[in-house]
Amino acid sequence: MDTLDFVKPRRKTRQIRVGNVLVGGGAPISVQSMTNTPTEDVAATVGQILKLSDAGADIVRVSCPTVEATDALKDIVSQSPVPIVADIHFHYQRGIEAAKAGAACLRINPGNIGNQSRVREVVKAARDHGCSMRIGVNAGSLEKHLLEKYKEPCPEAMVESALFHAAFLQEEDFHDFKISVKASNVAMAVTAYRMLSEKLDYPLHLGITESGPLRLGLVRSAIGLGMMLQEGIGDTIRVSLAADPVEEIHAGFNILKSLNLRHRGVNIVACPSCARQGFDVVKTVALLEEKLAHITEPMTVSIIGCVVNGPGEALKSDIGLTGGGNGTHMVYMAGKRDHQTSTQDMVSHIVDLVEQAQANRLKVRIQPENA
Repeated sequence: MDTLDFVKPRRKTRQIRVGNVLVGGGAPISVQSMTNTPTEDVAATVGQILKLSDAGADIVRVSCPTVEATDALKDIVSQSPVPIVADIHFHYQRGIEAAKAGAACLRINPGNIGNQSRVREVVKAARDHGCSMRIGVNAGSLEKHLLEKYKEPCPEAMVESALFHAAFLQEEDFHDFKISVKASNVAMAVTAYRMLSEKLDYPLHLGITESGPLRLGLVRSAIGLGMMLQEGIGDTIRVSLAADPVEEIHAGFNILKSLNLRHRGVNIVACPSCARQGFDVVKTVALLEEKLAHITEPMTVSIIGCVVNGPGEALKSDIGLTGGGNGTHMVYMAGKRDHQTSTQDMVSHIVDLVEQAQANRLKVRIQPENA
């Protein structure tokens, strides 16, 4: 079964810009993360942004809680290879300052940004300085009157908050915005996004907020984001982890790869390891993940420890390695048996093959049309 038949068509949405990245309207689903360095420390923040960019981040969000942070933002934006979203809470003035500093997008939290006159000033700053915006509703910081109405955080309260603030931006004739309705509870978040997707055509930023440490957070996010993406909901995503932000980018692309929605870098298909293996699969895959992290061209590499499933997986792989006996293993190229390699040399050999494949693809891509 083709995964394209499994994943429903993308929900049709308006398209906005976050700097030079298109969001919604059929644009590729973008992957983003957020820095956790003190924004006032320009060098540290830019350093982390560069690592995120190298990992494939399309957009990076930076917290702007203080005047010193928004003062630093101008230098950060000028040195960033990707668009910067300014994260604004409590102090609407920070939003105005961030827009002036060159932020590509302003994220405001309706639950704490203040009254509508303050939001109006932020909207004006966004319009004057060419920023888009995100209405970022969070189950953990809903407006007081909604908590009183619904007694507790729930999808209905989140959607009501989002719709109210979307209507306000529309009344201000401002339409360059996306919306998120995040919760740490997977069912609550998925239900809220489903409800919201039926009511508005603005692009949606997906996330399971505060999903937890690396392992648990990956599972929660994969389940929640996977459900929504499979239904055609979502235009940009963040996998929120209590871990190195670079892990969020890797996780985001892995989720999109798994649904055949977007491809970047090497997709390693590997067996879970068993007594039939002709080499240490777990160790080999870990080494290859590390040594192939710099590859950006999409390709599939299968690493299978024995001949039971190896040849079959290799048929669907650009490069395949199947374990054999006596320390000698078969290498497949484009699904066909090609040559053998030894246990001692196989990791470096596969790395060389992948790097050469990337070089060849990039060379073809930059050839002049009439060459």
